[in-house]
Amino acid sequence: MKLMIASDIHGCAPACKALLEAFAASGAERLILLGDILYHGPRNRLPDGYDPRAVISMLSDVSDKLFCVRGNCDTEVDQMVLPFPILSDTALLFVDGRTWFACHGHRSGANPTAGDLPGLPAGSVVLSGHTHIPVLETTEGGLTLLNPGSTSIPKGGFPASYALYEDGSFSVVALSGERIL
Repeated sequence: MKLMIASDIHGCAPACKALLEAFAASGAERLILLGDILYHGPRNRLPDGYDPRAVISMLSDVSDKLFCVRGNCDTEVDQMVLPFPILSDTALLFVDGRTWFACHGHRSGANPTAGDLPGLPAGSVVLSGHTHIPVLETTEGGLTLLNPGSTSIPKGGFPASYALYEDGSFSVVALSGERIL
């Protein structure tokens, strides 16, 4: 199984286009979006190419391949214009015999293991976005923490990025195609 994980598109049409081109080229079966799909929020600068309507159109074309959770910038109004569900704050997925907990990350802060997570067995995966900074690490308790960074407003000196899961392994990849983690 091959999956792509991304977060924080923030209505940026060029970033969404690049992400969907990478998705198509990757051969991934599904795209997991970890929130903040259409709007940039009051703390972020307006991304270049900001066009939520174009993002809606692009994502609508692959709606049958999306799994999404809500970010702090996503609203009920967004759900009214999107043909796929985004209003769940969290999701539990079961992938290759492992539990994956998907959230945006704004409720649990920069360290998702310290927040309001359900009891997760060792070997579980915690997917979160929100910080716009990619993370790929394993905790002492055996949880894999993955933040794919941001496709549109990267922070911490990192490029715009997403993550891939294939054959039991994760990687974080810049939109340019270069592996960064």
